[in-house]
Amino acid sequence: MGSQVVQTLRQGVWASLTGGWYHDPDQNKFNNSCHLYLWIFLLMLPLSLHLALPPTTMALSIYCSSITVFFVLIKLANYRLHLMFDEGEAVVRSSLSDLSKAQEKKSNASDSCLPPSISSKSDLEAKEGQIPNESNFLEFVSLLGSLSTRGGGGTTQEEEKPERKEEDLWLILFLVCSPQTDREKDPDYDSLPSQTSQSESSMLQVICRPEATNKEEAYTFHTVHRKYWCKLLMSVCMCVCICQEEDSLDDSSETSTQEKPARKIYYKLKLFPGKWINILYDRLTLLALLDRNQDVLENLVAVFMAFLVSFLGFVLLNHGCFKDFWIFQFCLVIASCHYSLLKVKKSSGHNQLVAYSRAAYFCIFCALIWVLEQLLRRKDLPVSSLYGVTIVCYDVLRFLRDLLVGFTYCFPITFLVGLFPQINTFTIYLLEQIDMHFFGGTAATSLISAVYSILRSLAALSLLYGFCFGALKEPWDEQHTPALFSGFCGLLVVLSYHLSRQSSDPSVLLSLIKSKIMPALVESDEEEEDDTNIKDPLPEKLQNSMKEILLSDIMACSVAYILTFAITASTVFLSLKPFVTIVLYALAGTVGFVTHYLIPQLRKHHPWLWISHPVLKTKEYYQFEPREDAVLMWFERLYVGLLCFEKYVVYPAIVLSALTNDGFALSHRKKLGIHCDVLLTTVAGLKLLRSSFCNPSFQFLTLLFTLIFFHFDCPRASESFLLDFFIMSIVFHKMRELLLKLHFILVYIAPWQIAWGSAFHAFAQPFAVPHSAMLLLQTLLTTVFYTPLAPFLGSAIFISSYPRPIKFWERNYNTKRIDNSNSRLVSQVDKETGCDDNNLNSIFYEYLTRSLQHSLCGDLMLGRWGNYSAGDCFILASDYLNALVHLIEIGNGLVTFQLRGLEFRGTYCQQREVEAITEGVEEDDACCCCEPGHLPHMLSCNAAFNLRWLAWEVMATKYLLEGYSISENNAATMLQVYDLRKLLITYYLKSIIYYLVHSPKLSTWLKDATIQEALQSYTKWHHIERDPQVFSVKIDEDYVHCLQGVTRASFCNVYLEWIQHCAGKMETVRPFKTPVDSDEDSPLVTLSYALSVLGRRSLGTASHNMSNSLESFLYGFNTLFKGDFRIATKDEWVFTDLDLLQKVVAPAVRMSLKLHQDHFTCLEETEEASILYEAITNYRSNLVICHESDPAWRKAVLSSRDTLLTLRHMIDDGTDEYKIIMLYKRHLSFKVIKINKECVRGLWAGQQQELIFLRNRNPERGSIQNSKQALRNMVNSSCDQPLGYPMYVSPLTTSYAGTHRTLRGIGGGALSLDAIRSWLCSKWVRKDNLTSCNSGMNMEDVDCGAGGSSSLSHNRPSSVTSNSLSHLRFITNVHVFNSTARREYRSRSVQPQSQRPPVSSQSGPILDSGSNNGIVQRLSNSQLSFNTSIASIFSQVYTHIVKSLLFSVAAVSSSSSTLSLLFGKRSFSSGLVISGLSAAEGGNTTDTQSSSSVNIAIGPSHRSSSRATQVGGEETFLVSSGFLLGRFPRPVSCFFVESQTLTLPVVNEAWTSK
Repeated sequence: MGSQVVQTLRQGVWASLTGGWYHDPDQNKFNNSCHLYLWIFLLMLPLSLHLALPPTTMALSIYCSSITVFFVLIKLANYRLHLMFDEGEAVVRSSLSDLSKAQEKKSNASDSCLPPSISSKSDLEAKEGQIPNESNFLEFVSLLGSLSTRGGGGTTQEEEKPERKEEDLWLILFLVCSPQTDREKDPDYDSLPSQTSQSESSMLQVICRPEATNKEEAYTFHTVHRKYWCKLLMSVCMCVCICQEEDSLDDSSETSTQEKPARKIYYKLKLFPGKWINILYDRLTLLALLDRNQDVLENLVAVFMAFLVSFLGFVLLNHGCFKDFWIFQFCLVIASCHYSLLKVKKSSGHNQLVAYSRAAYFCIFCALIWVLEQLLRRKDLPVSSLYGVTIVCYDVLRFLRDLLVGFTYCFPITFLVGLFPQINTFTIYLLEQIDMHFFGGTAATSLISAVYSILRSLAALSLLYGFCFGALKEPWDEQHTPALFSGFCGLLVVLSYHLSRQSSDPSVLLSLIKSKIMPALVESDEEEEDDTNIKDPLPEKLQNSMKEILLSDIMACSVAYILTFAITASTVFLSLKPFVTIVLYALAGTVGFVTHYLIPQLRKHHPWLWISHPVLKTKEYYQFEPREDAVLMWFERLYVGLLCFEKYVVYPAIVLSALTNDGFALSHRKKLGIHCDVLLTTVAGLKLLRSSFCNPSFQFLTLLFTLIFFHFDCPRASESFLLDFFIMSIVFHKMRELLLKLHFILVYIAPWQIAWGSAFHAFAQPFAVPHSAMLLLQTLLTTVFYTPLAPFLGSAIFISSYPRPIKFWERNYNTKRIDNSNSRLVSQVDKETGCDDNNLNSIFYEYLTRSLQHSLCGDLMLGRWGNYSAGDCFILASDYLNALVHLIEIGNGLVTFQLRGLEFRGTYCQQREVEAITEGVEEDDACCCCEPGHLPHMLSCNAAFNLRWLAWEVMATKYLLEGYSISENNAATMLQVYDLRKLLITYYLKSIIYYLVHSPKLSTWLKDATIQEALQSYTKWHHIERDPQVFSVKIDEDYVHCLQGVTRASFCNVYLEWIQHCAGKMETVRPFKTPVDSDEDSPLVTLSYALSVLGRRSLGTASHNMSNSLESFLYGFNTLFKGDFRIATKDEWVFTDLDLLQKVVAPAVRMSLKLHQDHFTCLEETEEASILYEAITNYRSNLVICHESDPAWRKAVLSSRDTLLTLRHMIDDGTDEYKIIMLYKRHLSFKVIKINKECVRGLWAGQQQELIFLRNRNPERGSIQNSKQALRNMVNSSCDQPLGYPMYVSPLTTSYAGTHRTLRGIGGGALSLDAIRSWLCSKWVRKDNLTSCNSGMNMEDVDCGAGGSSSLSHNRPSSVTSNSLSHLRFITNVHVFNSTARREYRSRSVQPQSQRPPVSSQSGPILDSGSNNGIVQRLSNSQLSFNTSIASIFSQVYTHIVKSLLFSVAAVSSSSSTLSLLFGKRSFSSGLVISGLSAAEGGNTTDTQSSSSVNIAIGPSHRSSSRATQVGGEETFLVSSGFLLGRFPRPVSCFFVESQTLTLPVVNEAWTSK
């Protein structure tokens, strides 16, 4: 603990004061000394120059040039050294004196123990003085190789003396590199030939150099270039010695260590071309000395920042802004800024921008001080009056200058306590606050987003400023509004509306523009995505939403401009001035009160925290498990209508009225000057309109406070209503933040519910009371600057943190799921890829993010989450999913959010907080200390009191989102018995046969000569597979006990019928292809037999040949399930085509698991070949079975597949289990809990300070212990890693209102030319058809219009009764499909009936909007169970299906041969689809033929869910547009989406047959 405190004081406190310099005991003296003298130089240089030289330009030039040259030299040297380490050549040198000593010491050693094949030292000494040439150089290499392999011989003598190997290696180097300068003493000189032949010359060229063709030149080459050979041999020796050191670390002794030569690594630093010097240095030492700048641009920025700091600092010193001691303090600040550009202390939250932050802040402050200093020297500063307060510009500017100077003095302290963020965070924060409070913009999501938002706001402001200036330059009367001013108002409304509809992130807009301008480039990117087989549908979905918004804005802005221009030009606001304003204010207050207060309160889980249940309940409130989409309620329609009326009518009218009145006044009398008045008017109008369009939740309160304050409290202080409203909107926003901070503080420190997480919390609780005044002051300051107020170490003491944007977190952190596409192959083979539960379960939160992207904006606009604003935080809680949703950007029809998923099985603290938000308080009867009960539908006094002292509130209890329910079964339980394992193997082999027969390459494989040759042994009937480690009588159905193996005959005895059945089915599916022979001796049976052997052998190999053990069997099966096949030598024929593994064996493993699971529910059905075939076919198309590490798993989940199955290996807390995971897509019910956003920001900021600055690594620290009133553990665990431990953090995701089906149904979708044309056409055709209807029909009951698409969306039943048969028209495009009925494959998962997925349906029929004669009634996958094996019974009708066909039947005699039918709504152009399936395989029955009733089905009706009705013993007639089309004499299954069925007596059979 003491060392940690000292380290924090040294590296945290002192380094923050000095800009990064501190004494590091872990570094060498050279680095510490360089840091100290560098700091002293940077401190004393400006101080000495300022004291020694007069404040002139010369002194400024000397200082700036000195600093610039100094930084250029340091950065250049640092960059070149790092470049040398990256690209330079390393040179290893050793001490040869140690080698000679080692040689003398070992010269008399005996070499008798060496084997004959190993060279001895005498052989090496014989080579002394020789130079490597064409004859002896290879001998040196062979000697070196023999020494290097000596360690692999395994002899006892070598093991006893391992140091001999290394010494002999160095001896080679010493002998070869021994100096030879005298030619006469060199024996090799005479040996070289004086004249060389052509062959000898070529050899010399190889050994020496190309130009060496004679004796003299060759000798010169050997003498001069001897060092190169030495370097080569030395490098090889070093490599061998390093390898030997790793093998003999434990055997090294003190003597051998002393004998090893000291190796030194040099790097070649090139100074000039061909010139370099050797540098004895390493990268780690250089990084400890100076920070590295990655590229040239960073070095230039650092040099420029150093120059700017020196220039601005010395300019202020010359101007005399600092006196006496403060000169030294200011020079210390300059030195800290300079030093931070050279060396910064790295921390866990470090990034490259930290090095520039202190210098950047210094430059900003000094630049502002310099500008203010220049303004204060002017003598003509004006004096203004605003809101009754006289503003003297000189005093204001001087106060600001002194304030900035004081902040500059306190730089060391402010950086110590962390009041300044990184410069990029500060830039985002500053631009975001300016854009939001002055221009009505939305939150920024990045630095690019912030710059883009402020630039588009400034562009809109500059355009509006010109129009407004031209309109207000000249006065105008009440009877005539200038056209320029009307144009300004229209343009203001249009720009405000369009900007409110656009996100601050330009990436989606740029991608859309890119796809339109450069489609070829986009197509190439899509092809690359297709190659990886993982194409994310989200980007295209966002582009479509953006395109829809842009097209809609074209129409909406055009209409809005015309209406605005006409209204403002009519002078209605001036002529009816008092009356119009009063009506608009009253209307805004009433609508706002009902929309944003009354309805949200009545919809809360506990309205006003007194009522025990919601007053306005949804239909899903009383449902245990809702199975359909949330039903649109009447109060939701009312909410949306009032919201749109408020946004698009009330507040634009109020702003336009204020603009007209204030513009008329300003045109006659300028208050602050023409330019200032025009600027304020434009800014106020733009801000108020944009904020009203984006989120008007609190606009009515702002308007109310504006009217009360400036009309009743301070009527004389009012300037103009527009400016008053603008100022009050900023003040009221800050007041709301202040109330939220005070609520968080009071809830967190309330003594009756304090949750002490550590002893420090108990100590800090009483000491926080005397500092209440300081706490209130901090609260006010943090409210003004929008900074979090964080509890210190989670205690009751609060300290201010640095300002942050609404996004809060600096980096764009989001979870990257680990799977086979982004992990190494060795990790996939040796262990489970991302096998931890957090990585595997993160896909559910990713899918939840996609569901929210689809529906969140629409649900917010429907009021299902209550009132909301930018920065709000919500928790979605269900049975196992707990996610924090952070709303970042709130626009007009769009919401940008980020989801943070918590762990499924969280900690104890998390479970306690989850219980707190899920448990109800309705049963609480206590009041203080007694239990008198409570009034009906009301909460008790204690419950109401406790709810008011929480930082969170339940907004909804039945919020529906599309997600996946999870069911799991223990695989060990299902495979415990050998018979069950045998059944799994049987299904495994049958699946192999199925996929083999269905493969399009089957004919190619059967004709392949290589495969036929490899499978020759399998064609013999006496061939026996007798591997006892693979085949066993316990698990193989075709095992022959007497032969102790598997034969072709036994295989055919079990699987031949299945092979022939599959082959026969393929003949019916592909009638035009040549049928495949499937008799006993056919190649198909041979290939099937070979693949069955291969599949079982692969399973045995993966099970480590211990398949009889359950654990080994599960391990092997899981290995095959994830696609890891270890092919034996006998089965290498399969590599002829890898599709045999990938498309046949691998999917068969996965399919067998599902079939084995279904075996427990319907054993008798899975034994029949036809039913099993239909089941596999159905699963193949409707069910996704793969391993969770397979990228196809993530793709299937994100593609919203209905059902998925996988096998998961779970290792947790010592348990090793295999689970069969089944996923069902359904509607999940969530609780929506709204948390105080200041509570979340404060707790997040506290975690950053505690873990990064205070370095508290305790996993059980007090700040993350459970606190039910603030949900402290859940909030803190949702922080970015490593501060928190969320399972999943989504990227910033934007949800658009246009993707919400219910909301589109209310408003009719986006406004566009196509929508307007379709609406007009439908109305015109409707009118034309109404006039052409039969006059005898009841016009109130019959609707003959053809606007089917509009009326089909309404589910209103109608009835028509009549006794006559009207004119009927025959429709020819009716197709009736009737197929033979089959038994339904009823296999389900092992889960009980209550856990089965609910059958969901779509509300209303599906229409093809692109044609007038095409519509398909279909069932979604959620309506048919995934494991239903009935063949497709879908029918297609090419006529236009009407909304409702109702009929009335009159009883008639059989002799009359007449049938009275009367058809109702949607004219006579209707078609009916009936698809029948017989109830049994064998045709008609006697009961059916003698049936005395018929079943007439006509439709559709108004039921939203599909049904299949089985009618037995009756006759079915097909009726279309009143014409009897045919009769089906046997029982049929009438399948219809919206239909009604009536049973009628049989009429004349002769007539009906026609």
